[in-house]
Amino acid sequence: MKRLARRPEGVTFPRDFLAAGVEAGIKPGSKGKKDVALIFSPVPCRAAAVYTTNRFRAAPLVVTAEHLADGLLRAVVINSGNANACTGEAGIVAARRMAAVAARELKVESKEVAVASTGVIGVPLPMERVERGIIEAARSLSAEGGGDAALAIMTTDTYPKETALSLEIGGREVRLGAMAKGAGMICPNMATMLCFLTTDAAISSELLQEALRECVADTFNMISVDGDTSTNDMVLVMASGLAGNPEIKEKNEDYRLFWEALYQVCLAMAKAIVRDGEGATRLMEVRVRGARERESARKAVRAIINSNLVKTALFGADANWGRIVCALGYSGAEFNPARVDVYLGDIPVARGGQGLPFSEEEARTVLTGDEVKITVDLNEGKEEAVGWGCDLTYDYVRINADYRT
Repeated sequence: MKRLARRPEGVTFPRDFLAAGVEAGIKPGSKGKKDVALIFSPVPCRAAAVYTTNRFRAAPLVVTAEHLADGLLRAVVINSGNANACTGEAGIVAARRMAAVAARELKVESKEVAVASTGVIGVPLPMERVERGIIEAARSLSAEGGGDAALAIMTTDTYPKETALSLEIGGREVRLGAMAKGAGMICPNMATMLCFLTTDAAISSELLQEALRECVADTFNMISVDGDTSTNDMVLVMASGLAGNPEIKEKNEDYRLFWEALYQVCLAMAKAIVRDGEGATRLMEVRVRGARERESARKAVRAIINSNLVKTALFGADANWGRIVCALGYSGAEFNPARVDVYLGDIPVARGGQGLPFSEEEARTVLTGDEVKITVDLNEGKEEAVGWGCDLTYDYVRINADYRT
């Protein structure tokens, strides 16, 4: 597999995908900021998606699930600045209208258009502005528009998130591209977190859905900024088949290669979201190994990356390993506390559930790095899991104290 450096194409790196991002004035007081994005394929795509488990599922997700019933899409239309969540039947009507306007401009069927929104919850969409933005975006589509689209879906993000890679399947070059947004309300369980993936691979709808669900489970569902699962979380992939590889219809070597590429793209986007967590200064990678069952390891990782006490200790570069084992203790994971070892970077700080002498200065050096690795060994079995979080800072409170204003 050939990994590509960050590219300006993003979602337009796979063959013939087009995108655009424009300013429609949806975000109050944000003149000059793009807020409507569009992704388009000239041919029907096999498509798959996973959605938030929050019971207050936003209107765009409801409409997208309806349109994906046959597993085919041509386009995705996205707005930022307004989540169109908790807006009742009017929100459903607005989401369907977004799809209809995009379909009309693109000369496709409404059911071939997915819809996504991100921003403030409980506020009606300013549809006149949204519609103008969709029309402009449709007329601005280009192979160079991925970067603008990535900018248009941002809310409190400090930078656009894009990635791309290619690999060989069946003697043909297959490309994947992605863009994502998310910095706060991030604790997906399928924040506000959105990710859109494109590929020119030929793959069946069933295997595309399965691959996406599995990759999301080990990437987006293993990150946390603040422990909040949004009403609007969605990860969506479209596969055009234009690479010309033999269609992947079974779990053979071609499927394994595609799965690994999809995983790498999802992982890059998931880590980018955490690294850009609201107010964050450090990325935290937590690995729990030695579990009897993988689900126990996953529960343990999630508890640690969601712990506000662990996250604030990370911000202060405080080697307070007791907070790590405290989170582990209430995680629901199965283990014997008397067997637990804890490492900060390569420094052992606890063994057999008890503290070890260690250099506070060396530990502080580890904890002030850009990426801090924490390892917990349960010493119970061979299963493990890994997840990513960030520190919790004063700026997180500042950003979220006046998010609406």
